Amino acid sequence: MKPAVWVAPGEPLPDPRQAGPEGLVAVGMDLSTERLREAYAQGLFPWFNEGDPVLWWSPDPRMVLACADFKVSRSLGKKLRQLERNESLSCPALRVTTNLAFTEVMRACAGPRKGANGTWILPPLQQVYTDWHELGYVHSIETWQEGELVGGLYGVCLGRMFFGESMFSRATDASKIALAYLVNFLRRNGVTHIDCQQETSHLASLGAQPLGRDDFLSFIKGAINQAGFSWGRGVLYQDGRLLENKTEICAPLRGAGGSRHAVQFAHGKSQID
Repeated sequence: MKPAVWVAPGEPLPDPRQAGPEGLVAVGMDLSTERLREAYAQGLFPWFNEGDPVLWWSPDPRMVLACADFKVSRSLGKKLRQLERNESLSCPALRVTTNLAFTEVMRACAGPRKGANGTWILPPLQQVYTDWHELGYVHSIETWQEGELVGGLYGVCLGRMFFGESMFSRATDASKIALAYLVNFLRRNGVTHIDCQQETSHLASLGAQPLGRDDFLSFIKGAINQAGFSWGRGVLYQDGRLLENKTEICAPLRGAGGSRHAVQFAHGKSQID
């Protein structure tokens, strides 16, 4: 097995083509926004367990979803059509937003999962990705149902490339709904592909396909070097539009016979009007 390169703080990360057979490229202790920017530009991402040093990976092949190839099942398509019909309502029961609850989405993604022991989204990772989010490079998509956060995802956007990190769901298809809205938002803004990192049957069912390392690195080099776009925060529409001046989700009023009230988000936290 080819040993990974130890990288001290301040030293550049090695070429990902030097990865071992499992995709491990480098080991170090530096986990900063500057190091993340360097890593993602080279197609690397951090993935390590508690107590380990920071491990930098470049799997071969890499799972990539072309936005145009996103597969929508019959049941998901039915829900999306219903959502689209209700988008014009002032207070729909289900709404999709972006960057209104980044911290909550990360914490939910780090939560316990069926059949999994522990989490790789450790507190140091949560902190550095939150710092990077505040700098405008990491973004969340949220699915709300009756004012409750029921699903979502987060990832990194550099230039015209989106790197998916993790997703969660507390209601049927809630994370897939978030992904569907993300795909349309990205397409509207000139982003054609989503890096999904690991090859899994679940990702394949959504339309993602494996891409060899050399082809992946060549593609992201061109995509990252393109001019980025202003992401913003607010309510997403299914056609990819972002209503930046609209930061409300709706929640049922207690004891009000099912009527709902608006919850206004300011700087990622909710405030009841």
